[in-house]
Amino acid sequence: MDQHTVTAHGVEVAYLADGPGDGPLALCLHGFPDTAHTWRLLVPRLAAAGYRAVAPFLRGYAPSGLAPDGRYDTGTLALDVCALHDALGGRSDAVLVGHDWGAFAAYGAAAWEPDRWRKLVTAAVAPPAAMADTFLSYDQLRRSWYLFFFQTPLAEHVVPLDDHHFLERLWADWSPDYDASWDVARVKEAVATPERLAAAIGYYRAMLAGPPDDPTAAAAQAAGWTIAPQPTLYLHGANDGCIGLDTVGSVAAHLASGSEVVVVEDAGHFLHLERPDEVGDRIVDFLGR
Repeated sequence: MDQHTVTAHGVEVAYLADGPGDGPLALCLHGFPDTAHTWRLLVPRLAAAGYRAVAPFLRGYAPSGLAPDGRYDTGTLALDVCALHDALGGRSDAVLVGHDWGAFAAYGAAAWEPDRWRKLVTAAVAPPAAMADTFLSYDQLRRSWYLFFFQTPLAEHVVPLDDHHFLERLWADWSPDYDASWDVARVKEAVATPERLAAAIGYYRAMLAGPPDDPTAAAAQAAGWTIAPQPTLYLHGANDGCIGLDTVGSVAAHLASGSEVVVVEDAGHFLHLERPDEVGDRIVDFLGR
């Protein structure tokens, strides 16, 4: 994959890319604690299928720029995604692939400006409306302890200790059968400075802060709670230690006609890395129909 930069929504965005320049844009969005490198196995598959596959580093994650407005809410992320569609010359045949926080951004972008996107693939985070009731169960709150810890100023002190051992443990808890050493090393590079780490944690602080005060971002965030009109493939690892399969609720009821829900066996939260052939084949097949 080649690395490039582009300015979108006021942020200098670094991205990895492969595939024909005139192919349909396939925008692949990463989550936490992760980077654009998480798509290193999927991007070549999409490129071989004729897509111009692009994996950006989300705002705040080096080498992309920090948020100039200090915003890390899901509405602003959705606006970033739509701005990337413009900056990269996307057409109405573009598709979105999102994992974890990337899924949040994808839901919002797909519903906010639906004419930009033909299909949607999301993984590990179901549509917010599907999880609204079950997320507050005791079992899921226990899994989500880090989310509440990130609301405290202790987070910036604890996470970097012992060479960011905290991040290593999150990957191990969420995908216990996967050797994440290479991936975690890339994450450490992306959040190496206090400002970068604060940005990554800032996503979680924005999550519990209520609607953003920018009306456009607030509207885009609200759109993410509606049903995006595109056919959507939703994937979830059966052994996900971050968001339990019991938490995702009735996903199919919150997806458009023509959508599919797939549980990937023997996979955890980072299912696209743990089962790359199965997940990659399913994504390419779904997008090609």
